[in-house]
Amino acid sequence: MPFRYHRTVHFSDTDAAGVVFFARYLSIAHEGYEEALAASGVPLAQFFADTGVVIPIAKSEASYLRPLATGEKIIVELTPQTIDESRFAIEATIWKTEPAEKRAAHIRTEHVCIESATRRKIPIPPAIQKWIESAA
Repeated sequence: MPFRYHRTVHFSDTDAAGVVFFARYLSIAHEGYEEALAASGVPLAQFFADTGVVIPIAKSEASYLRPLATGEKIIVELTPQTIDESRFAIEATIWKTEPAEKRAAHIRTEHVCIESATRRKIPIPPAIQKWIESAA
């Protein structure tokens, strides 16, 4: 089941035209990712500080479907999926909620799990794999 993160568009998210700046869509999707991990019980600060694992984003793509403005209520809907032993993807849909739910953007990020010291690929850590499986 996808994770849904409710949020308000902030003034700092927008550009001079008064709509969400394109790069902020990626930041908002990443906020949803962090919220989803925390909600599933992954202690973020401890996990990334103590395990020797880093999970950089190796690829991202975005489609912008509707503009979003300051004060609008949105939902970030996330669905993670395993790509292979060391990689996973997150499909994020940003929904504009009023007057009715309408897709505002679709973002896909691909993440690779690596050992921080050697930068070699490693299997997806059990806590992250559990999160991915729980969303299926």
